[in-house]
Amino acid sequence: MSTTTSRSGLGAPDLSTRTLTTTDDGHRRRHQQGSVQHPRDTTVKRTLYAIAGIGSALVFGVPLLWSILRAFQSEAVITEAPDPATFFQLGWQNFAAVFSSSSHLLTGVVNSLIVSIATAVLTAVIATMAGYGFARFRFRGSGVVFGLVLLTMMVPFQAILTPLYLELNAMKLTNSLLGLVLFYTTVNLPFGVFVMRNAFQSIPTELEDSAFVDGASRFRVVVSVLRPLLLPGAATAALYAFLASWTEFLGALTFLTKDSLYTLPVALLNLQTGAYGQVSYGNLVAGSVVAMLPCIALYVGLQRFYVAGLSSGALKG
Repeated sequence: MSTTTSRSGLGAPDLSTRTLTTTDDGHRRRHQQGSVQHPRDTTVKRTLYAIAGIGSALVFGVPLLWSILRAFQSEAVITEAPDPATFFQLGWQNFAAVFSSSSHLLTGVVNSLIVSIATAVLTAVIATMAGYGFARFRFRGSGVVFGLVLLTMMVPFQAILTPLYLELNAMKLTNSLLGLVLFYTTVNLPFGVFVMRNAFQSIPTELEDSAFVDGASRFRVVVSVLRPLLLPGAATAALYAFLASWTEFLGALTFLTKDSLYTLPVALLNLQTGAYGQVSYGNLVAGSVVAMLPCIALYVGLQRFYVAGLSSGALKG
């Protein structure tokens, strides 16, 4: 009796095992069927993506192309309604007037480049150091201090323009590009600190610990070990500071009174006004195109820079 029972136990298949196997096969089939997309669904998604991409390109590209085309037209064509007979009569007369010796626009471009590049570099460096301090050092009231830094982002600098002017005037920094750089850096620093603090918090501390074990200092760790991972954040802070200082008008008009120190927005204001206060639209459009070119070039360059920084950080991490 026992022998028969043992044989039947050894030879008979296990019902629970067969049930589990059947269930697993069913789940696997349903998973495979759900992961396979129908060709029609794929075509519809690609079509929708293409429509969205073309629509976005038209929204952002058409105004840019329109401005560039208008910059090569004469004053009479710009001020009149579009006429197919004269719309494509292009020339360099606006740019010749813009870059003439009496316009001082080239001086404004050089001053804006100096101020914007210096502001971007200084903001990125100070924001990196402050972001490292907020992310890696814990001290009493660190959250409150960081909250105060973020709170300053909600205060427009126009509200404190008078005390800022008095402070810069007391330090003999009015009518100075250095004073304007310090002003722009102060205004753009809270956003840069916020970005760099998040960048440091996204990096695991084990990378720093292994570098400290090898005898590296904190400065060497940030510059050599963490630099590839910090490039996207630093580039974002620098790009934001550059664009904000490149297009800023009120601060430059307040702190500068010499024609030789005017930045590009102030120089454009002086350029657009002709005789008897009449607006010269040809000079204004041409100057606007000149102001757009560095922004477009910097954006295109930093797009590649983001990809290079992320890929190198992933490889070295």
